[in-house]
Parts: sequence; C-alpha cells; structure tokens
Amino acid sequence: MSSVPERSDIDAAYKWDLQDIYASDEAWETAFEAVSERVEEVADYEGRVTDDAATLLELLELREDIFRDLQQVMTYAQLRSAEDTRNQEYQAMSARASALGSEASSAISYLEPELQSLTEADVASFIDDEPELAAYDHYLDDVLRMKDHTRSAEVEAVLADLSEVTDAPSEIYSMLTNADMTYGVVEDPDGDEVEITQSNFTKLQTNPDREFRRRVHETFYDEWEGVRNTVGTSLKKAVRKHATDAEIRGYDSARAAALDGSNVPVEVYDTLVETVDENLGVLHRHADLKARALGVDQLESHDLYMSLTGDQGPDVEYEQAREWVIEAVAPLGEAYQERMAEGLDSRWVDVYENRGKRSGAFSSGTYDTQPFIMMNYQDDIASMYTLAHELGHSMHSELAGDAQPWHDASYDIFVAEIASTVNETLLTHHLLDTVEDDELRTHILDEYLERFRSTLFRQTMFATFEQQIHERVEAGDALTPDAFDEIYADLKGDYYAPADLTGGVEREWQRIPHFYYNFYVYQYATGISAAAAIVERVLDEGEPAAADYREMLAAGGSDYPLDVVELAGIDMASPEPIESAVGIYDDYLGEIASLLDLA
Repeated sequence: MSSVPERSDIDAAYKWDLQDIYASDEAWETAFEAVSERVEEVADYEGRVTDDAATLLELLELREDIFRDLQQVMTYAQLRSAEDTRNQEYQAMSARASALGSEASSAISYLEPELQSLTEADVASFIDDEPELAAYDHYLDDVLRMKDHTRSAEVEAVLADLSEVTDAPSEIYSMLTNADMTYGVVEDPDGDEVEITQSNFTKLQTNPDREFRRRVHETFYDEWEGVRNTVGTSLKKAVRKHATDAEIRGYDSARAAALDGSNVPVEVYDTLVETVDENLGVLHRHADLKARALGVDQLESHDLYMSLTGDQGPDVEYEQAREWVIEAVAPLGEAYQERMAEGLDSRWVDVYENRGKRSGAFSSGTYDTQPFIMMNYQDDIASMYTLAHELGHSMHSELAGDAQPWHDASYDIFVAEIASTVNETLLTHHLLDTVEDDELRTHILDEYLERFRSTLFRQTMFATFEQQIHERVEAGDALTPDAFDEIYADLKGDYYAPADLTGGVEREWQRIPHFYYNFYVYQYATGISAAAAIVERVLDEGEPAAADYREMLAAGGSDYPLDVVELAGIDMASPEPIESAVGIYDDYLGEIASLLDLA
C-alpha cells in the first residue's frame, strides 16, 4: 500500500531548520518564561498612556520588545505542532503559547481605548514633543480611525481574555481534520491500495482512470459525511463568533467589520463578486472544453480537477521545481532572485508530507528570523506552483522586514495574496517562454488555467458562500448541515452550470478551513487579479515597473492595503484588474484549445 512516511524517515535537508528560532525545546521554554514575566510590566502604564509623549513612546517601545519575543515563542510552538499534529507535547506547547498570547493581549488591551481619547491635533503635538513617535504615525492613525468601534478598556480586556475560548471552533476543526480523521483507502488501477489524505486528494482526482476518480471522490466525501454534524456545529459557532464580535463593535455586519480592519471598503468585495458573476460564461467555457477534451458528455464532480490533457502530466521533482521557480523571478531583479535562492539553501522549506503533518501549505516566520514554508510536496506541477506561491509570501516578509520597523513590517492579507500570485504568474510566463516540449507546455497552460479557475472563480464562490452564511446568522436563521449543503450546492451549480455535480460535492464546504478565517478568501481572488496586472506591467516596462512592485513589497504594513497596492500602479477599487484577469484567462483558454485541436 502507498503510505505516508513518518517524519523521522525524511532527510533533514528537506525539513525546515527551526533552530533559527530556538536551539532546542528547552530554549523555547526559557523564552516562554521570560515573556510571561515581562507581560506583567505593561500594567504599570494603565491609566497613564496619554500623560505625555515620553510615556507613550516608552510604552510603545516596551510593547514592541515583548511582542517581538512573543511572536517567536508562538511561531516556534505552532510550527512544531504543524510538523505532527499527533504529538501531544507540541500540541501542549502550542496551546500554552496561544494562552500566553491571549494573556499579553489582555494585559495591554487598555492601550487603544486610552489612545482614542486623543484627537489628531493631540497626536501631532505629541510627535512634536517626541519626534521618535513619528515612526508610529500609521499605527496611531489606524487606532484613531477605529475609535467608533473600540470599546472601553474593561470590555476590551474581557474580549482579549475570551479569545482563547472563542477561537475554539477553528482549533477543534483543525485537530479533527488533521489529527483524528482518516479519509479512506482505495484500490488504484494497478491493484495497489492507496491511502487518501487531505494532501493527496486533489492529485488523486487527476488520475486518468475515471472510475478510480469516482471511487476516490465517493470514499473521501463518505468520511466527511460521518462528521458533518460536528463540522457543521463548529462552522456555525465560528460564524456566530464573527457576527457577535461585529455587533459588539457596532458594525452592521461581520463582513463590514472584517473588511474595516484593513480599511477596505465593502464595495471592493461587492465589485469582485459582481464582476466575476457577470463573467461566469468564461468559466462555463472552460467546463465545456474540459468535457470535450475528456470525451464525456457532461463533467461530473470527480472530473473537475482533471487536466484538459486527460492525464496527470509529467512529474516535477522538488529540485527541478526549485530551479524553475528561481529562474522565473529574474524579472523582479537580481537581488530578489539571489535572496530567494539563498533562502532555499538555508532550509526555509519543510518539503514533504509526513504522517500527522498539517495539510496544505503556508509561509510563516517572525521579524527576527528567516521565513518558514510548510509544504506537502507531491512531485507534480501543482506542487511546483504552490512552492512559487509560498516563496512569494516569504520574500514579501523579507523585503518588508528589511525596510520597516517591527510595528510596520506585518502586511495585510489583501496585499499578501498579490505577492504570492505574482510568483505563480511569472513562473507560467517563464516556462511558456523556455519549454519547447508541447506536452509540457500544454500541462503548464492547463495548470495556470486551473489556478485561475480555483483562485479567481472558486475563491469568489467561497466568498459568496461565506457572505450568505453570515447573513443567515445575522438574520436570525438557523444554520444546520442541511442548510450549509443547500447553500453550497446552489452556488456550485451556478458556477459549474454545464456539469452534473453529484456524489457528495455539496459537502465540500466541510473541508475548507478558510471559512473559519473571517472573510479571508475574497483576497485570493483580488490577489490574482492584481498579480496579473502587475506582471503585465513588469514584463512590458521592465525595471521601472519591477522597482514599483518591490516598493510595494517593502512597504509592508506601513499604509492601508489599497494605498500600498497603488505603489505598484494598480487600482483595486476599480473592476478593471478583475476584468483584465478574466480576459487573460479567456485568452489562455483559446491558446490551449488550439494546442489540443479543440478550438
């Protein structure tokens, strides 16, 4: 049987080097205790935040010292936990770190309510008295901007204390799906047994044998059927948490609250959904083309991930993927390219799947350490693109960390998903420009089309689902597993109208962890739209456009997201980047149709 290895069986060269954070678990314990003791120091400033400029500067610098160390404590524990979610010691470390984070947030929860007693004129006067406060001008502006939605110091302290409890739905879901659940075993076309995991499910759905794909799909979703009440309850409670938080803070909706945290108008969200909805015909064209390519009358649920070529495509081993991704980012400048190559040599990446490892992929790290990328690399084209994606995040962190102080280095997700997708887009252009083999070119085009489909269209569908389930709760309606199924199936039917979607696809909402992230997913769709426009500029204009883009990355969180993106020459308040992205998608559909003689 094809099985997933234990972590101890994987070569150290393919595992991240967490010693860049702490040399050992014992060193982590020492750091944990030190941060725990320092958290108490912030209590001395309660009630004195606005006494004078010197006191405010002193507190902000103390907060930075404590939270920089806390960031390392929390990141180390979270990454150790992700390595093997079955490891109880690391689960306990992660829980302790999370609790310490809540304690620290609660201890300093008085800061922003007290700051909001100041006027803009008061802040300007403080900066005149203490010029070093000018480094915090964006933070102070953002605090005053949120004045109407910040509660008293007492209420803010209670909310901070409760965060560990109210985050329970997401944590329970993660443990259920990563540590406790199994997803079945199926026999492959060669007669071998294959264990289905969250990490290999999508790849198994690209097997040329349609009956095998059907068995994988049904087996996988049968396992989800067995936990639908648990998952339904956890998602319902997460939605209720978002809605309650918004109500407490005086917002009209959870969506408005989530977007206002980044100062993104809800009109940006609405423009995305409306523009994509108006262009579903292009997605339907993709579905029709796929049915013709596969020689079937109508696509079914287990066909959606299939390549237009009808096979899984060539293997792309990790070392080859590294080489191609490094080559692809050359238009962003030699320094960017060299920094990425050095990072890969420095074990930024935890490459392969192991038993108990968290599913999916992410980029993490701290201001004072190198980035860390978790992968579950599957030796395929899709994994190569995921590597490019996560390296985009990591390089964003590197450039922002170089240019900004700690409090301005953390960038908003709205901008983050642009940085990751720029690298994917550059990879596509590089491979199409350099690869001569028609079969590989076709697979590259197909992969990029699938990423467009899954990022622009699928994530917008997710965003619509997320909006609808929150609106139901806000209207006082019940959210049951049947209700989730119905809402999801209706949306899937609209987006994939040419397909016959049966066989458990209505349960797909259960396997999407991002629904716990509070209106996160729309930013994938805006991200790919902005990325397509940025890459077009870089390839057309060369270094001046690349310099604008690097300036955007280096800005980190020093300004509001829409303003940061404008540094790269893109206006995300307009539908134009989305419409342009749809046009690119349509053009690539035409190109691959010609290659496959399906035009």
